[in-house]
Amino acid sequence: MARPPAHGSVIVPDWQETTEGKEYLACILRKSRRRVFGLLERPVLPPPVAIDTASYKIFVSGKSGVGKTALVAKLAGLEVPVVHHETTGIQTTVVFWPAKLQASNRVIMFRFEFWDCGESALKKFDHMLLACKENTDAFLFLFSFTDRASFEDLPGQLARIAGEAPGVVRMVIGSKFDQYMHTDVPERDLTAFRQAWQLPLLRVKSVPGRRLADGRTLDGRAGLADIAHVLNGLAEQLWHQDQVAAGLLPTSAENTPS
Repeated sequence: MARPPAHGSVIVPDWQETTEGKEYLACILRKSRRRVFGLLERPVLPPPVAIDTASYKIFVSGKSGVGKTALVAKLAGLEVPVVHHETTGIQTTVVFWPAKLQASNRVIMFRFEFWDCGESALKKFDHMLLACKENTDAFLFLFSFTDRASFEDLPGQLARIAGEAPGVVRMVIGSKFDQYMHTDVPERDLTAFRQAWQLPLLRVKSVPGRRLADGRTLDGRAGLADIAHVLNGLAEQLWHQDQVAAGLLPTSAENTPS
């Protein structure tokens, strides 16, 4: 597997905040709310700005309770469940994200199909893990900053889930980062993990999404700003991996701890 690209080397950072970027973001918003897309739906763009779509399947992995379902809900602009209920089967969610490439200045519409499955179901039914891993383009490994055991479980998850898939993108996300007063994972441990595994490691907050003036409806544009770094990070890693697979970029040896 290729070495992960440096942040901002593939995707133009903060492009979504420019005038051009906001025009493209409008296709995944309805007024100030996020649009929800089914498996067969896609954003509609006017003919002058029609762009190519790059589709990817992403399996979200992690211990029960670390926030897998909550993360996917945030990425899709949906309400985050207040009370934790383990996902009983496989849940799929589609998220569209426009991004601009550094090398060509092309705008690509990324289509991310997130697959989330409860830990108990994965252990009970072998076919569910096989279905989640089949033709997967990326693994998202989650841990919680308030659950030390979920962080210590990462090496085992990486070996068990991604050990036989060397060409698949792997990323790590720490949830509940805003609860720093109660963190069980100090910065020195994160640094050691990065050095050992050479994987992208992002952080997300668990605070509820911001609301519109009515106090009830999620503010879609503000929600996009909160999770843009995750979607841009995914787009960057996946596009880079595609370029390597196509022979357009050199391949480097996979970096794993000895």
